[in-house]
Amino acid sequence: MFLKFDNHQNQTFFMGKFFDTMLDQHQAFIQKQKMFFVATAPLSTSGHVNLSPKGMDCFKILSGNRVAYMDIIGSGNETSAHVLENGRITIMFCAFEGPPNILRLYGQGYTVLPTDAEWQELAPHFNLVLATRQIIVADVDMVQTSCGFSVPFYSYTGERDHAQKWAENKGADGLEAYKAEKNRVSLDGLPTALFLK
Repeated sequence: MFLKFDNHQNQTFFMGKFFDTMLDQHQAFIQKQKMFFVATAPLSTSGHVNLSPKGMDCFKILSGNRVAYMDIIGSGNETSAHVLENGRITIMFCAFEGPPNILRLYGQGYTVLPTDAEWQELAPHFNLVLATRQIIVADVDMVQTSCGFSVPFYSYTGERDHAQKWAENKGADGLEAYKAEKNRVSLDGLPTALFLK
């Protein structure tokens, strides 16, 4: 069931519209955004739900039902652990300028590592950086748009360079040691894809 709201200019907005694939207007909206959010969770009801913000122009649309993003090294690796266990993933984009809009992609995700054959197919889509850890792929089975009326306006002023400087300071060997220490398991002890092979 869709809800309808009429504003003072007699325009009509429909909330909670669902689609089987990303239409051209969805893809155009996604490509304009500088930031998105990724949510995953373990199957256990006592496990921790994870929600991560992403930037750095790391998101790519591969088809109307497949997307991927370049994931860089961080202090945790929850997304990889959760999609390895159950595949569930939700990606959300918000309009921080222009007309209000929220777009969610629901689907099944998986991790692609530099040692995987699929890496050679996916890597050319990205500007890989020293801190690149993996590529997360999502096969999208449902697209949702909603109003976004309460999302505030924000202005994009640029990307932070902290991750790149941190990675350069660590060096290749230091990054591998950091992943071995911090990225093996999730907060709930689930294994990530990084050290299964």
